[in-house]
Amino acid sequence: MATSNLIQNLDATAFESSKTVPGSYTAVSTPDVSNRRQVETFLAGATVTVGDWLMFDTSKTGAARVLTVIQATAIATGNPLVVGVCLGSAETDGLLTAGSKINVVVGGYAEAVNVNAAVVAGSPLSVVATAGRADVATAADVPVCGVALEADSPTNKAAVWVYKRF
Repeated sequence: MATSNLIQNLDATAFESSKTVPGSYTAVSTPDVSNRRQVETFLAGATVTVGDWLMFDTSKTGAARVLTVIQATAIATGNPLVVGVCLGSAETDGLLTAGSKINVVVGGYAEAVNVNAAVVAGSPLSVVATAGRADVATAADVPVCGVALEADSPTNKAAVWVYKRF
């Protein structure tokens, strides 16, 4: 199901429908409130991890190629199939395995995203050296999939802005 960007929401807190208890709500806060990010639900084509950069699974056929995502493979000049970052499971059991529904940030803010060392705030990002992990893009790396909003942590994670591609 597609999310909508028709209404600007800048509240600091809001309520989200419970996925497990119909009619109940959970209070959420920044960054999950603002519509400055777009989240779409895909099917995992293989096991993925929260924070992984994901790509369309071209091993599928027909429209399943753009319904199914896998960890983005590294391509020396950047991976043009990158669609976004794994936010977490959309399943009540929390699974991120093949066949599971997963939430993917396809545009906007994402925290704790997998990046390689040397990423600093403002670094353009592209998946060029390590699967599922973005590196600092060079002029030869096309396309760029996002920009770092902070330097990488000791665990190679950073907040990023994911560039919307569709």
